[in-house]
Amino acid sequence: MVQFFRTLQRKFGISAPRVAVRAHVAWYWRWLGYVSLGALVVGVGWGTYDFGMEFAGFRQSEAARTRAKLEEEIRQRDADNAELRSQVTAVERQMQIERATYGDLARQVKVLTNENAALREDLAFFQSLMTVSGKEGALSVNRFRVQPETLPGEYRYRLLLVQTGERMKEFQGKLQFVLNLQQGDRKFVLTLPADGAKDANEYQVNFKFFQRVEGTFKVAPDAVVKSLQLRVFENGSVAPKLTQSVSVS
Repeated sequence: MVQFFRTLQRKFGISAPRVAVRAHVAWYWRWLGYVSLGALVVGVGWGTYDFGMEFAGFRQSEAARTRAKLEEEIRQRDADNAELRSQVTAVERQMQIERATYGDLARQVKVLTNENAALREDLAFFQSLMTVSGKEGALSVNRFRVQPETLPGEYRYRLLLVQTGERMKEFQGKLQFVLNLQQGDRKFVLTLPADGAKDANEYQVNFKFFQRVEGTFKVAPDAVVKSLQLRVFENGSVAPKLTQSVSVS
């Protein structure tokens, strides 16, 4: 009996061990709490990481979107630039065509103007020639001009050979030019065409009423033609049938 009281005293007395009273919690509530706590920890960790990435400027999703947007803008601008370059090229090509067309028209107008002036001059000349009576088969030189060209030492000549009379025969012969040249302090004479020259055929003439003659000749680039004498030879004759001189400006 004594032993029984001693046992009760040890359990419920002053020396008895402390006892904690807790409310009973079901196991599924405990697991739900654990899961909620884990989710909270993960959320806090992810938020901290995301904030750190954003603060440092390394947020991949935002950088990817920004990069894609910039690449799209670059592609659009490249396409706009290509279209503008195409338009500029088309406009430049059109301007070149218009300039070429305008240049061709200007040249044609200039040529036609010169031809018209020449025809008027020819008409006036032949009208005056018809009123002049001369020796049968008389030969004359009209509108004899010699002018320097763009290239140094190159000259162009123009002349009109006319034969007058009622019963004219065909004139066949050749032209010869005697040039008075000055090259520095030296003065000398040059005859064209030279003997055996390859271009001698260019100086041949063959006409009945008139023949317009035009051509070029070359001298040394530093030589200057001061004057020129034209000689007209008839085939079979060693003496010129006609001579005429002209000064060169």
